[in-house]
Amino acid sequence: MLDHIIRHGDEENYNWALETLKASEQFRGRRKAIGNISFAVSPGQMKRAIYDAKNGTSLPGVLVREEGDPPSEDEAVNEAYDGSGATYDLFRDMYGRNSIDDRGLRLDSTVHYDVGYDNAFWNGDQMIYGDGGGRLFNRFTVSIDVIGHELTHGIIQYDAGLIYRDESGALNESFSDVFGTLVKQRSLNQTVDQADWLIGAEILAQDVQGVALRSLKAPGTAYNDPVLGKDPQPKHYSRRYQGTANDGGVHINSGIANHAFYLAAMAIGGYAWEKTGKIWYLTLRDGLRPRASFKQAAESTIFVAGSLYGQDSNERKAVQSAWQQVGVI
Repeated sequence: MLDHIIRHGDEENYNWALETLKASEQFRGRRKAIGNISFAVSPGQMKRAIYDAKNGTSLPGVLVREEGDPPSEDEAVNEAYDGSGATYDLFRDMYGRNSIDDRGLRLDSTVHYDVGYDNAFWNGDQMIYGDGGGRLFNRFTVSIDVIGHELTHGIIQYDAGLIYRDESGALNESFSDVFGTLVKQRSLNQTVDQADWLIGAEILAQDVQGVALRSLKAPGTAYNDPVLGKDPQPKHYSRRYQGTANDGGVHINSGIANHAFYLAAMAIGGYAWEKTGKIWYLTLRDGLRPRASFKQAAESTIFVAGSLYGQDSNERKAVQSAWQQVGVI
């Protein structure tokens, strides 16, 4: 998306997209370098801290809200606080996980990072949120699924360690989308039939031609805008991107695995964070290695579904059918 903006946007769009791309690459490099080293205290219970960068780039910034403090007058502060709490609660209540590292890692977030910064990011140690430039993107705390997505990158860092390139990188993005949408669905108490299955629906600015950043239900349909370009995600393995851009298509081919989760969740029914989410979580925690392929992810989720619910269960059949429908197996 940023590459398309750089090529097709006006001078202002070009400048901020280029700066955002540079900053994102720096943060991603930090996330790779940090690995599973924990820098924060481990209190054993939810411990949130929200900082304000005041449109600067020094981290973490000025502390503005801690665990248990009353709401702030700043919406971004409250959204970061509530979103990280909802993510923590999903993984604790449903999967028995103790924060990002499963050892009680403190959840630190910085809002108002830089001027017009168009991204949200887990940098290996904390969350960072930009306010968006306003022309294409709104503030990045506004979508709770984006918060859940980015914090899941932290979980992946500590568990599967999926290398951010090619199919393992696309799985890294897909698992983040999966748990991002589960955070949103649980916060809204939505069944699979009630959910919109969109990621970042609130982030696109009013004049952008699109509904969200990505769609698990219909990859490739989230946006079609002169500046942003057309959503490039395929939903079938036969149409996967095989080039070298975007780290081998990590944000593109993730649509294939996203759609498999959607199909499995719809077939299993109910609340997606319960059975389907548990299958995906245990796969992420126990079943994948850093260079995992789509086929290995498919085989692992099928195995986990059978172990949890039985080899002849509807749940196992639903997961197997989902991966077959997207052409992975």
